[in-house]
Amino acid sequence: EIMLQQTQVRTVIPYWERWMQALPDVPALARAPEERVLKLWEGLGYYSRARNLQRAARLLVERGAAVPDTVEGLLELPGIGRYTAGAIASIAFLRPAPILDGNVIRVLTRLFALGGDPKASRLNARLWTLAEDLVEAAASTADPLACSASNQGLMELGALICTPKDPCCGECPLEPHCRGRALGRVPRLPGGSRRATAVPLRRVVVVAEHRGRRWVRQRPADAVNGGFWEFPERDLAEGSEALQVAADWLGTSPSRFEALGQVRHAITRHRILLDVLRLRGAPRRGAAMSARWVSPQQLAALPLTGAHRRIARRFLGRSAATR
Repeated sequence: EIMLQQTQVRTVIPYWERWMQALPDVPALARAPEERVLKLWEGLGYYSRARNLQRAARLLVERGAAVPDTVEGLLELPGIGRYTAGAIASIAFLRPAPILDGNVIRVLTRLFALGGDPKASRLNARLWTLAEDLVEAAASTADPLACSASNQGLMELGALICTPKDPCCGECPLEPHCRGRALGRVPRLPGGSRRATAVPLRRVVVVAEHRGRRWVRQRPADAVNGGFWEFPERDLAEGSEALQVAADWLGTSPSRFEALGQVRHAITRHRILLDVLRLRGAPRRGAAMSARWVSPQQLAALPLTGAHRRIARRFLGRSAATR
């Protein structure tokens, strides 16, 4: 469930399988080095989820406690909010706990023809009430798995049938009861706030090689992707040349660099273009950047940010970024 926050099931499955092989239980996660945890999470994004998951495991071990089986107990753990608590309580422990993720929001707003922004407090409260009514109705049946089945059914309905675009209304078991369908409002539901304007950014990344080693640095713990490793990078002002900026930054001649290519990626609303340069030999400056030289094997074992893992695979070979 933690992995599935803001990530699709088909993406999560191989990560989950590798994770369970390496860290099969709560004590194993609690005692694992953070760098190992981040390496296993590498590529899933939203890395605070991994840190909070380990914090929760360590808290449970300190208490000598099992994973809580109630929403109230789960909400006391780091990184678990109302949706995740409801999903774990209902699916793992068969509790009548409501859930409300993007898929369920889409199903409920269309089923009950509820316009407006689902994040707005009044509509959000209404949706939680509807989700609670549904799971409590499931709990009133004789089926002990009803709460789990009901919540998972709503999520699957939203993921496979009641999709954001081109929903398969003719295949939906709720179609006869859907007010949004009857009113012709399905394509406009749910409503939402206007998306933030994308902000373009450009950076230069230096892949330095010296005596068979690579030059990398660790991001500060309080920064975005904190604790992950990357090839040193620097912002580029509009109109600036990557080669000249890198040369000035590292105190060396532009002729020592080779342009490898560009990599695009996004973080929240930022659309980032990375100009990747290769530097043969050691830079003259940069010791204050907390950078260090690592072997290809060490590089493969380090957790790299998503964009820099792509750089390693594309320009250094797949084995340089995986282990």
